[in-house]
Amino acid sequence: MTEKDDTKNKEAPFTAIILAAGKGTRMNSALPKVLHPVAGKPMISRVIASCKKAGINDIRVVVGHGAGLVKTVLEPEGVTFFEQKNQLGTADAVRSAQPETIEGNIIILNGDHPLIEPHDIEGFIRDFKEQKLDIGLVTTVLKEPGDFGRVVRNGGELYAIVEAKDASAEAKKIKEVNTGIYLTRAAILNLLLPEIKNENQKKEFYLTDIISLGIEERRKKIKTIPGARNVSMGVNNQLELAKATKLVFKAHMKKLMESGVMVIDPRNTYIEETVEIGPGTIVYPGSYLKGKTKIGKFCMIETNTFIVDTTIEDSVQIRAGSYLESSIIRAKCNIGPYARIRPDSELLEDVHIGNFVEVKKSKIGKGTKAAHLAYIGDAEIGEHTNIGCGTIFVNYLPNKSKHKTKVGDNCFIGSDVQLIAPLDVGSGATIGAGSVITKNVPANALAVTRAPQFIKENYKPKP
Repeated sequence: MTEKDDTKNKEAPFTAIILAAGKGTRMNSALPKVLHPVAGKPMISRVIASCKKAGINDIRVVVGHGAGLVKTVLEPEGVTFFEQKNQLGTADAVRSAQPETIEGNIIILNGDHPLIEPHDIEGFIRDFKEQKLDIGLVTTVLKEPGDFGRVVRNGGELYAIVEAKDASAEAKKIKEVNTGIYLTRAAILNLLLPEIKNENQKKEFYLTDIISLGIEERRKKIKTIPGARNVSMGVNNQLELAKATKLVFKAHMKKLMESGVMVIDPRNTYIEETVEIGPGTIVYPGSYLKGKTKIGKFCMIETNTFIVDTTIEDSVQIRAGSYLESSIIRAKCNIGPYARIRPDSELLEDVHIGNFVEVKKSKIGKGTKAAHLAYIGDAEIGEHTNIGCGTIFVNYLPNKSKHKTKVGDNCFIGSDVQLIAPLDVGSGATIGAGSVITKNVPANALAVTRAPQFIKENYKPKP
């Protein structure tokens, strides 16, 4: 077998092969391992994102267990899928990605190593090119190497990788380990892959064998590339998943606090990396902020709030126990405690939504208040209107259709009112407490539908 001419590969773009075919039995979960979320994002998506940010455009994902679901989740990310039909080891997985169709250089990564960062990959590629390597093995030093393969050296030079289960007592003392990340010229990989044998207990083809095979061919330049400990952290069980998530949260929290966000207890606050928060905002323990949430300056996010995909402008107070999703909250609003803002809602400036108020798919005007115990659904409410306690916007009719209620500016909606959509309440109108309103109310009118009060003195119920 001969190596094809590959003289230009040192400057060629890299192709990434990400191994994601494993079942992950130790996760004890029906979900494919690489789709388990780390701080709200599938772990393999983190690896893909780091590759893209490092300038790698050709990304090949090797799928196997749960291939259909993995493809469905990752398809929007623009990667190419290759299926490993049988679980025959890491070398077989790489072979499944058709490396013979690749020209240039290849980086091989694991889909269950979610803590790898773009600057890590950039550094590996830079070292590989500067040293003009044929194969680069990324290694790191761990205080407790555990089940990692040990890097054995001879006179300081890379000699072999010994799997932990096959290592002698002396070899197990080695702290330098194989991270499972390889960089290689495509021609070299294609030269050595067919030489890998499955002469082991599991009858699998191990990618680690390309190191010893390459060393045997003395013309090949094979060196280790140093990596930080985060690149070695794989996720194999739920405990490791939680640990990885905690580390991601911690890193993002540090950036936020350095920018002026006040986080009372970073250990018990959960803010995904996609969340933006302005300086001067204070976040209390137990809060979970996720998705495309953007929070402005000088806001207060009290304890046990859950906020997802919501834009919150400056000087907003979100009080304890509130739940907000896919909505817009304008400046100086006050929400909660224990309020729920459902999708497609917009609260304009200085709106007050109090305890046990639910808002859904509604626009509420400046200065309007719903202080407690109300449901506002499919509504458009003007400015400086008061929504009384127990008010219900009845938007779901017996025929299962939904309609809209419009309430103008400076209205007073008394307690325990039901507004039956479709309905228009004009500006300045007053609705008496306990009314059920089914007809439009003109501007500046009073609407009351109470039954007359009946009193029978000295009344005694029949036995």
